[in-house]
Amino acid sequence: MYQYVAEEFTEDEAAILRRYFTNLEGPVFALVNLPEVVKGALFARYSRSSKSLRRLFLDEFVGDLDLTGDHSVDATIGLDRADELYQKVFYEYGDDSVAQLGGVHLACEQASNVLTKVLEWGRLMSYLEQSTRYLGYDKRLSNGHYRFYRAPELLDSKYGARFIGEMDRMFDTYGSLLSRLTDFIAQKFPKTAADTDFAYRQAIRAKALDAVRGLLPASALSNLGIYGSGQGYEALLLRMRAHPLPEVRDYAQLMLDELTKVIPSFLRRVEVADRGVRWSSYFAETKSATSDLIASMWPTNEENEASEQVRLVAFDPEGEARVLEAVLFSNATISHDEARRRVSALASDERSTLLKTYVGDRTNRRHRPGRAFERTDYRFELVTDYGAFRDLQRHRLLTVEWQPLTTTLGYDLPDIVVEAGLDDEYRASLERSRDLFETLKEPFPLQAQYAVALAFRIRYVMQMNAREAMHLIELRSGPQGHPSYRRVAHEMVRLIRHEAGHHGIADAMQFVDFSEIDLERLEAERSAERARMAL
Repeated sequence: MYQYVAEEFTEDEAAILRRYFTNLEGPVFALVNLPEVVKGALFARYSRSSKSLRRLFLDEFVGDLDLTGDHSVDATIGLDRADELYQKVFYEYGDDSVAQLGGVHLACEQASNVLTKVLEWGRLMSYLEQSTRYLGYDKRLSNGHYRFYRAPELLDSKYGARFIGEMDRMFDTYGSLLSRLTDFIAQKFPKTAADTDFAYRQAIRAKALDAVRGLLPASALSNLGIYGSGQGYEALLLRMRAHPLPEVRDYAQLMLDELTKVIPSFLRRVEVADRGVRWSSYFAETKSATSDLIASMWPTNEENEASEQVRLVAFDPEGEARVLEAVLFSNATISHDEARRRVSALASDERSTLLKTYVGDRTNRRHRPGRAFERTDYRFELVTDYGAFRDLQRHRLLTVEWQPLTTTLGYDLPDIVVEAGLDDEYRASLERSRDLFETLKEPFPLQAQYAVALAFRIRYVMQMNAREAMHLIELRSGPQGHPSYRRVAHEMVRLIRHEAGHHGIADAMQFVDFSEIDLERLEAERSAERARMAL
């Protein structure tokens, strides 16, 4: 198994941490004996800090806790009695919903950017991932290594030395370009009197980090905070144990070990032969059999390089009528068939009035219409760089499916990099990534993904109802957003309006931001600075 970098703590620090974390050595650990608001605030701060969660807790949170209480308090007190009760419910009554009633905050550190996408796949959990636009990857870990995952099966092969060397060079280029691009952006966008030094520096650095994140390989390590119910963790672990990538399976065991210390009853079935083990086997067998069959039917399954694109591949031309039928059904006492008949008889202006009335006066983007907007949906096929995919994939209340990460579809080059005259070095690093991927894809088809830089494109589909589309498009078009996914949001609403012909639904998305932004994070940093000063 991969050797994760262990943290070092003083005896006094360790004495404090043992009361609140299920272990002090491994990359996966659960939080215990802390108020919910503290755990939530800790995870929120975690996403924008380069520190590990335990170090962050010591540096910024422990001073505000009352440590004078009963030092005998332990998460295992009362566990046996609760375990007996839950076993009775699970095995005698079969009520799986009980597993929705107990939750755990779990820290998952030193996970590759391939693994984090697996961790974030489930709909019924909450995630906060370390951000590449606030934290640089130019610093090394305590053992002197750059922050990337070193797959043991790769390192033990004849490609191990080359993999390490190429990764190091990619990180070297990232660090060099980050420094020079930061200086270039500062010269291009001078500080104004309206901005504090802190807000200005944050905005400049965020734009530079946005531009160079494409140089990071998918092996780059990230920290992730997860909150979920026992049922959610069970589903996640069953999928992870069936995954073909060793890193994912090994990490599943680390997670199970820690979760069992806190909610053992909810996860007991994961390792039961005729329950969880068989379930995971089913996932693995159907995935493998389907892939093998497709390969036999169509031996060639790759396409040539593709530009960035957003395509609306499926929608209901009568989608707005379906929404109005749902509006009428939920606000009357008539059958579905009668609702459809009445809506079909409405004139165009009457339909428009009914839809506008249902949407109402939205004063901010969080004011969204009700579930009638879930009556129609859109299926988009996207080709974007992997960095944009990472941000869009985290929208969980929709269906997202993605293809393996390769270099086949080409890569994106940020305009600001070209303007700064750094494009030759940027391209050279991406070509290094491509060459390494091509070398590894035959002997290690799964692990070859670790070599692919985030600037390379990936193809995926996102299927969402109109209510979720409103949320995603308005959020991701915001001026503080990364340019790559702002373009996606703009194209999605255009397609809904002009290709699907759903003008009323598109009009309801009144908080889509089409403005041209120079420093994407500046206004957000100004707002944060005002809030800090107010506090």
